[in-house]
Amino acid sequence: MSTLIRDDTDALLAHASDGGRIESDEALHLYQHADFHELGRAADAVRRRRYPDGRATFIIERNINYTNICVTNCRFCAFYRPPKHDEAWVRDWDEIDRRVDETVALGGTQIMFQGGHNPAFGIDYYEELFGRTKARHPQLYLHSLGGSEIVHISKTSGIDVDEVLTRLHAAGLGSLAGAGAEILPDRPRKLIAPLKEPGSVWLDVMERAHQLGIESTATMMMGTVETPAERIEHMQMIRDVQDRTGGFRAFIHWSYQSENNILQGQSPSVFDYLRVLAVARLFFDNVAHIQGSWLTVGKEVGQLSLHFGADDLGSIMLEENVVSAAGAHHRTDVDDMIALIRAADRVPAQRNTVYEIIRTFDDELAA
Repeated sequence: MSTLIRDDTDALLAHASDGGRIESDEALHLYQHADFHELGRAADAVRRRRYPDGRATFIIERNINYTNICVTNCRFCAFYRPPKHDEAWVRDWDEIDRRVDETVALGGTQIMFQGGHNPAFGIDYYEELFGRTKARHPQLYLHSLGGSEIVHISKTSGIDVDEVLTRLHAAGLGSLAGAGAEILPDRPRKLIAPLKEPGSVWLDVMERAHQLGIESTATMMMGTVETPAERIEHMQMIRDVQDRTGGFRAFIHWSYQSENNILQGQSPSVFDYLRVLAVARLFFDNVAHIQGSWLTVGKEVGQLSLHFGADDLGSIMLEENVVSAAGAHHRTDVDDMIALIRAADRVPAQRNTVYEIIRTFDDELAA
């Protein structure tokens, strides 16, 4: 417990909105008891202090899934197929090259390579994948894979995690995506992904990557079997690593999608999603960016997220196959994104992977 009175909601909101650190029990209290609008205002105050220019950023990228073959069998996933399944596939090199080339032609600056845990793929495959892509388009930033895929490559190749990371970085990997975090505490993670590495191992991979100069993002899937307290525990686990490394660029939480998977749960409500977003902005005093996940909650809710602490709306996804397989069918383009951000009374700005501004659209604002 901190020195603040746990059940003094107004005092907690004032302390957090002024930039003070809140502890996990205080974050849980705010999540469960703070007035919805007051919580949003406090988170927005933190965002405005960090980013007084009023910008809301986005990136143009392509998520290229190179295979849907996976042996992890996560209960929430509608994308994977086991080896030798009639619907299993691996993209050939020509098809991957075509998608990469198309990304550049459409103004994309980032490629996110993600796929299933294919037992046939070891370190050599990924070195060729990254090296081939960077040779064709050196300017592309490869924000790819995640902690779980690094563990998988380590196992299939018989080498340790540090060697995997070092070799992939040398081949062209720029940073790790937050993929595979799902929910980090042991109880819910074992229920939804019993064959996946423990949350502590996922975090260890990220910490090792940060120590090697490879930054990453952090994510959380909400709406499966986790409790409110476990959501906050997930955030605490990430914040602890961030205190040591400073390597997480952003935090993104996204809503579980319930179609076509074994879990058959129910996606969280809009209000629940926004409450978690606001608490995340208040809790992550050491993470620069909080992203609104319009892909899983819709463009309108993404717009609302800009008033609940988010400073970024993620990507104009030229391709995405994983969460869409489970029911996330939201799509947007640059014009829609600009209009959405403007309608939220924010200044649209295109960024690159490391949050450098490429183009700002404030000069095109209507009178």
